[in-house]
Amino acid sequence: MMNEQNGADPRQMMARQPMGWQQVLAIAICVALNALDGFDVLSISFASPGIAKEWAIDRAALGLVLSFELIGMALGSILLGQLADRIGRRATVLGCLCLMVLGMGATAFVHSIPELAVTRVATGLGIGGMLAVTNALVAEYANDRWRSAAVVVMAAGYPMGAIAGGSIASAMLASHGWRDVFLLGMGMTLALLPFVAIFLPEPVSAVLLRRDAGTLARLNHSLRKLGHGAVSALPPQTEAPRKTTLADLFAPDLRRLTVMLTIAYFMHILTFYFIIKWVPKVVSDMGFTPSAAGGVLVWANVGGLLGGLVFAGLSSALPLRKLIVGAMLASVVTVTWFGQPHDGLHALAWAAAIGGFCTNAGVVGLYALVASSFPTASRAGGTGFVIGVGRGGAALGPVIGGLLFQAGFTLPLVAAIMACGALIAAFALTVGPRGAADPLPA
Repeated sequence: MMNEQNGADPRQMMARQPMGWQQVLAIAICVALNALDGFDVLSISFASPGIAKEWAIDRAALGLVLSFELIGMALGSILLGQLADRIGRRATVLGCLCLMVLGMGATAFVHSIPELAVTRVATGLGIGGMLAVTNALVAEYANDRWRSAAVVVMAAGYPMGAIAGGSIASAMLASHGWRDVFLLGMGMTLALLPFVAIFLPEPVSAVLLRRDAGTLARLNHSLRKLGHGAVSALPPQTEAPRKTTLADLFAPDLRRLTVMLTIAYFMHILTFYFIIKWVPKVVSDMGFTPSAAGGVLVWANVGGLLGGLVFAGLSSALPLRKLIVGAMLASVVTVTWFGQPHDGLHALAWAAAIGGFCTNAGVVGLYALVASSFPTASRAGGTGFVIGVGRGGAALGPVIGGLLFQAGFTLPLVAAIMACGALIAAFALTVGPRGAADPLPA
């Protein structure tokens, strides 16, 4: 740990100095939180064949079931993202974890669709708030050199959780019921609570947003937790403190950026969640067991993980915006291809993996853009708004897919229609803001 630094601005210390193990650990916990989100969101997908069989519901109703927590995620991202900018990132994360524990645990004991709707929306509220806050946390824990890479790795945690938790869930489904999937999610969430409470401090830049008599003590506590020396005085306040609101995201300097990022995220996530949410049911309807269907979903997330990691490597050498647009255009092709007839389970798994590779690469790229687009005072709120409104696309993906299936559309046609979301997202980024102050790379 460094010695006390008189006159040093702690924000500049964090931005310019090498990252110590404490910062790396804090970022790793955020990756684990996002991995938890990955499993919790997909738990209903793993359970969907069992729910459909036990409750005898059709595809249109199942589309609604698959979207319940996504609706909660949209609300949680917007409302809790704004709350985090006011009461603190760490407190919001702990609250979201507690909400997820209650929601996942209660889901294991529901016996009707209305009960399931309540528990999944509650779980989604926690997941949505968690996603908005962890994106901001990683950007604020990392130094300038590693910030973009840290955000990309954090986003890659999502498929990591789906792979690890999904592999366990698929094995459980071979001999246990669908309710055990949610008990597993509750247990993993509980296991992370003490790590967050002990090792995840409030970020330095967030501490300095709310100044009072105890700010210096809180600042030095965060600095010590992150491996940096204490300071003897607060740095000068460059702007008057104020409460940020949604209206700030539509000020002249941010309006077009906010709109374009929201449209891009909304439409691309619609395509992403169609393939992620419907894979188990589609495979199950082809005559395969729920365990085998869950295995195909795991492969979709293996592809997603690889897509995120490959994107991270390419983003250091290629223009970020063009790379994201390329991933989105590739998503159009691969999601359409997933819907074509395939010869056997292995071919389906390959198609799902390649679709996951391209779609998740686009999602990871969007997270990197969003994390660097908003000022500190509105970073969690801005991230929460883009992701929250965008989660409307996530909720619509399974619903629209279910309605199209129920109307008699074939899988190849449904997949081609749903792939158009990524095409619209690519167009939104292509015509996005290009001014001198544009935080979106060319």
